[in-house]
Amino acid sequence: MTGSNVREMMRRDRASAALGMVVEQDEPGHAVVTMRVRDDMLNGFAITHGGLVFALADTAFALACNEDDRVTVAAGADITFLKSTTAGQTLTATATRRIVRGRTGLYDVTVTDEAGDTVAEFRGRSVATTRTAP
Repeated sequence: MTGSNVREMMRRDRASAALGMVVEQDEPGHAVVTMRVRDDMLNGFAITHGGLVFALADTAFALACNEDDRVTVAAGADITFLKSTTAGQTLTATATRRIVRGRTGLYDVTVTDEAGDTVAEFRGRSVATTRTAP
């Protein structure tokens, strides 16, 4: 997707908006997204729910892999949680293209806290579709 199409994708992304995500960078093959952890994002151990850390990484991945006018989606993703966080902290997901061949791509996303400590490592696999954006 072109830059304006990516911003349009994010304008329609109600899930990311509801979680308070902010797009800091949206360049082809690279994206940075931040999210402040709220009380309602904590699990039963008073730490950030892993699914929400994954959602942040997935949003950065989506921005990075939508590099042209093709609608590109996740074919799969894995995450490794390395450090817990809690309410009041700001998480930053930085997505970087590793390689694109044909319709498939591989992207790495590092999630850090405000001190720069690594919270999680995410690897996403993308596939370009024949879908048209809504």
